Amino acid sequence: MKKIMNWLMLSCKKATELMEKQSLVGLSVKERIRLRLHTSMCDGCTAYQKQSLLIDKLLRHNLTQQSVEIVPEVENGELKTRILSKLPKE
Repeated sequence: MKKIMNWLMLSCKKATELMEKQSLVGLSVKERIRLRLHTSMCDGCTAYQKQSLLIDKLLRHNLTQQSVEIVPEVENGELKTRILSKLPKE
């Protein structure tokens, strides 16, 4: 019985790893079952999963709405000059 419980139960660390994996490449049936079982009992991981999905959705939306030239070239040049001026001289 203990082996079955160890197989079924995930740590919160492993559960969050599976949540991120799920958003990138998908999960196996075994991983989906284990994750669903964990999130049904863990409020913290359920909240993490909701927040992670929201962040992913907002990032995808923002990246598709932005043009490639977000920062004008002039500001990039000024920024480069400012950064180089702050670096220690050799």
